[in-house]
Amino acid sequence: MYDKASLALIPSGYKDSELYSVLPANGDGDFEHIRTSTATRVNKDGLIESVAIDTPRLDYTGNCPHLLLEPQRRNLFADSDLSGLSPTTSGDGAATNTVLSNGLTGKKISITSSGRVFYSITTTCVIGTQYTVSCYVDEFVGATESNFIDITTGGNNEDFSTSLLTNGRMQGTFTATATSVQIRIGIGTTSNRTGTKSAKISGVQLEDGSSGVDATFATSLIQTTGIIKTRSADICSDSGTSAEFNDSEGVLFVEIAALADDVTSRRISISDGGGSNRLEIFYSTASNNRISFQVRSGNLLEASMGYNVTDITNFNKVAVKYKQNDFQFWINGEQVGTDNNGNTPTGLNTLRFEDGSGGNDFYGKCKQLIYFNEALSNSELQTLTS
Repeated sequence: MYDKASLALIPSGYKDSELYSVLPANGDGDFEHIRTSTATRVNKDGLIESVAIDTPRLDYTGNCPHLLLEPQRRNLFADSDLSGLSPTTSGDGAATNTVLSNGLTGKKISITSSGRVFYSITTTCVIGTQYTVSCYVDEFVGATESNFIDITTGGNNEDFSTSLLTNGRMQGTFTATATSVQIRIGIGTTSNRTGTKSAKISGVQLEDGSSGVDATFATSLIQTTGIIKTRSADICSDSGTSAEFNDSEGVLFVEIAALADDVTSRRISISDGGGSNRLEIFYSTASNNRISFQVRSGNLLEASMGYNVTDITNFNKVAVKYKQNDFQFWINGEQVGTDNNGNTPTGLNTLRFEDGSGGNDFYGKCKQLIYFNEALSNSELQTLTS
């Protein structure tokens, strides 16, 4: 089956501004990658490292490499490793320099019998805007999430809940109700100030998208050393030529995961370069955990389907077969939709992580993307997406 593929991206090779495809061998399937700032990734050894401007990120969170594409975000904390801040302590609370297992330098905070130790950070926020706080935690002993991060604004607690993620990162989201927000990160900040407790912390981040823009989930670490810093958005596009694509029939297959189930439109497309003719696989705004596809020919909608999966933040295998009056939608080994009436797009010549006309950029994770320039059988589609 795979020998029928004319374009394949299995994220592995890259250089400045370019992400290599496996097929075609002549390089016509390589993607252009733009990001006008540095960024971070988790490398194959589980360490967080900086990646240069415009360089694609192959992230190994979860051990299997995937292409990581993220929106613009800003870290409003000027010292992500806490090196520029002094802790507040009482009793036998203490803070010392340390290194986390992910390679980040940070602080080990602890109380032996009673007291508290925390870092207090005050920042300016926009009332009504959502923000996400996050930090990495190692050797989390004796404390609970509910008293590990405390957010207050002039003594009033924000609506805030935290979760310790599987990759050792704690995060929580709140909506600002004041222009000055104080965030405390530490042990025994509000209660449970007795007993042995300790943790290593670093990678402290308070995110907004840009001025006045919501940030409803944590993205990769934006390292700061004394100043607020912005990570630019990833743009990945312009793979393929007309030689790789078939206007009459074909299959687009992707294995993708969303950054969050935030009901925003994030698209991957094959198009004519202008968007009048295109096939798109995308996360839908229609409902939570929904994956959809559309086919347009001459800017007329020819086929459209959607399907709700268990969790779009998990990797899902998705394939769309297109042929005159024969469209099929497959997800995770099952045929979830069919349409026997419609024309195919024409003039296909480019594959992009967006909608084909410069909008709805795909932000998420991609383990593989394969295009077949002929229609596959049902058994092949089932195997491909299983």
